[in-house]
Amino acid sequence: MKNKIAFLALFLFITTVSFSQSISSSPYSLYGLGSLYDSDFGPIPGIGSSGIALPSNRFINNLNPASLGFMDQNHFLFDIGGKAILSSYENNSKKEGRNNVQFSHIALAFPVSKKSAFSLALKPYSSSTFKISNLSLPIQDSQENYTLNATGTGGLNDFDISYGYKIGKKIALGLSTSVLFGNTTDDRDYSIANSVTNIYKKTNYNGVRASLGGQFLVDSTFTLGMNLKSPTKINATKVQSVTSVFNSGSLAIESEVASDTDDYYMPLEIGVGLSKVFKNNLNLTLDYGKGLWNSTNQSDVYGKYVNQDKFALGFSYSKPRDIRSYSDRIQYSTGFNYDTGYLEVDNKRINAMSFSVGVSLPIDNTFSALNISYSFGQKGRITDGLIKENYHKLSLNLSLDGIWFVKRKFE
Repeated sequence: MKNKIAFLALFLFITTVSFSQSISSSPYSLYGLGSLYDSDFGPIPGIGSSGIALPSNRFINNLNPASLGFMDQNHFLFDIGGKAILSSYENNSKKEGRNNVQFSHIALAFPVSKKSAFSLALKPYSSSTFKISNLSLPIQDSQENYTLNATGTGGLNDFDISYGYKIGKKIALGLSTSVLFGNTTDDRDYSIANSVTNIYKKTNYNGVRASLGGQFLVDSTFTLGMNLKSPTKINATKVQSVTSVFNSGSLAIESEVASDTDDYYMPLEIGVGLSKVFKNNLNLTLDYGKGLWNSTNQSDVYGKYVNQDKFALGFSYSKPRDIRSYSDRIQYSTGFNYDTGYLEVDNKRINAMSFSVGVSLPIDNTFSALNISYSFGQKGRITDGLIKENYHKLSLNLSLDGIWFVKRKFE
């Protein structure tokens, strides 16, 4: 147990130091609050990010707070994760590659009674990191063009507090509160003839979002789940500086001037799922989610928001836990995920899909495990104004299970 605690402390230090450096470099982080993170816990990345109906007795299920109602008594769960991503971006004329390493999450869960449990989690929510170089664009109502150079940094973090409660033996309900906070910077140069205008703005965001969840055990092999994320407003404040540079010198038009900016609205999101275990110990998970972005009545300068559909399918296999051979205790998984996206640019959806495989390597004789998964995914398409993103992602999640407050049988 001491070795586990030391290892956990070291891992906490490393991930805390690197938290602010965990940046996505996707060109699609230009839109809205940026590219959203898929900070899935435990073995969930290996099953296509599905699992709304999975109870949380062996790992922390971040997809449904109701799963905490099925947490075992005296078990304390810790989950820490990260990922390495190899990406390539391609349009009609150019292709380039980028690599980055991201902090995924840190979370813990603990029971507060025989029928309920709490969890706390800190994770990135979005990343707005992009770079545009020497992009030539037409000037409206003119025959001339201007050149745009832009860089963006920052993103939002998510501190999540969840509670699950079991009603009877088959039903659990859950409540989750996400505190979203962070800022983004946008630095742009507009070059026209012999002049350059620089606009630098920093936008701070903060907001709170509540989620409800439920799970129902039809029988020992079949579970249904649902979650509901409430619509909410993310408050935004902006500070902006504007400078123009000419052949004869420079002129500061604005210097860190606070100005109004549009708040960001998140929609009502509904998710349903099922989990079925077959006789050969094969587990099927299937999820569907709907995001009602149309009802937010907002648009992005580069596109418009549209209703979103998500589909996730996963399979996992492991032999019964009473088998003592280590190799027989390894869990294998695979999954598929498809997302229609919530942005439409030039009447074209920015959709995404991915395929994943994974293994869960047990540690000691508890529920502790090292979860390793590989995913291949695509986002966007090669058309005028859009970019196709391909990525290879390796995810590592360390799930630790500690049994506390149990009296020793032998001294």
